[in-house]
Amino acid sequence: MPQEQPLPSPGVRTLAVLAVPAIAIGILSALVLWAMDRTAEALQHVLWDAMPTALGIPTDSPWLTIAILTATGTAVGLVVRYVPGHAGSDSATTELDAPPAPLKAVPSIVLAVVLSLAGGVSLGPENPIIAINCALVVALCARFIRAIPPRISILLATSATIGALFGTPVAAALVLTGTLAAVRGGGSLWDKLFLPIAAASAGALTMHVLGAPSFTFDVPAYDGPTPIDLLTGTLIAAVSAGLGILAAFVFPLLHRAFHSLRSPVLYTALGGLVLGILGAIGGPLTLFKGLEQTREIVENPGDYTASQLLFFSLVKVVALLVAASAGFRGGRIFPAVFVGVALGLSAHALFPEIPLGLAIACGGMGIVLVATRDGWIALFLGIALTGDLGLLPILCVIILPTWLIVTKAPPLEVVEKTKPKPTPSEPAT
Repeated sequence: MPQEQPLPSPGVRTLAVLAVPAIAIGILSALVLWAMDRTAEALQHVLWDAMPTALGIPTDSPWLTIAILTATGTAVGLVVRYVPGHAGSDSATTELDAPPAPLKAVPSIVLAVVLSLAGGVSLGPENPIIAINCALVVALCARFIRAIPPRISILLATSATIGALFGTPVAAALVLTGTLAAVRGGGSLWDKLFLPIAAASAGALTMHVLGAPSFTFDVPAYDGPTPIDLLTGTLIAAVSAGLGILAAFVFPLLHRAFHSLRSPVLYTALGGLVLGILGAIGGPLTLFKGLEQTREIVENPGDYTASQLLFFSLVKVVALLVAASAGFRGGRIFPAVFVGVALGLSAHALFPEIPLGLAIACGGMGIVLVATRDGWIALFLGIALTGDLGLLPILCVIILPTWLIVTKAPPLEVVEKTKPKPTPSEPAT
């Protein structure tokens, strides 16, 4: 197999010229994400508020939750089965840097994701929106900006979307540092990061201008570090990572069980029914992608007991596994953040002497480390959740033993086994 050529280190003139389309890609990627989010929010209002009110159904009825999620599962299954493009790749088998979807699959991916987000499915938009934006940007560059080759187009679209998702180009820079460092070739790493960061910055700023909610929550500043904080923080991160590892072991089994039904309509409808039951049991906080729900429990930690928060995290991780296994399209980072933060808040409720910011950051960092297998993004999210740089030194220490727990565990992803091609002496099955 021929080896992929290294990414070249561009010159100053090239960087300056290509910064313009990179910024345009960032703005476009953010606008696509924003439009998809707003469409999903409008449909969510119709499904969960306007329609029940018009029909005289209490909006807090558990039967309404079950009905909406079952209907959502059926609708997504119909999209996967019958709409051209079949909603792209199964999100359970993809990572953030997965290959772009075919352009013809984009409408079906958008439809499946909007239905999932509006219907309360416990998945975020990250994997599908990156696939959508990569497909659009590759097609546009091939048509109008041929100086940007496809793999650079994919890099810029991915960077722009990550910047838009998390509201800062730092997330994209950290994710891509590992990717680009693995590419052999000379030149400065920052020369290679220049255009992706330009795209990510444009995406992040566009989302801020459009009024997207912040990923950072208001918590008291951290006064440490202290030895006891190092111990308790490590324990919280380890428990959070341990729950993620347990989920990673269960994930392929559950995925196989749902897909044994063969028909996407059947297994996605069944997944919707199970999610509806889980939502009725866990309540509204365990529905949807998890960002606003995370904000609710962080800003009102005294409203919930330690056992309630632990219960929320357990229901949410099961909902995440069911949603990802049953053929819904969506990412696993946003709901994983809710799970980790709820665990951290549960520890804080049990032991109030644990600083709130430390508990939140370590809880989120542990399970995100499992979900992404990327120490940079886990550290970034730990800081981003609290907005407190004072936590950075202690988190840099805590992540080390946590990584030792995670590094040999299975990924929170279903790895598809490719069937070997038959030799001329054996028939294809």
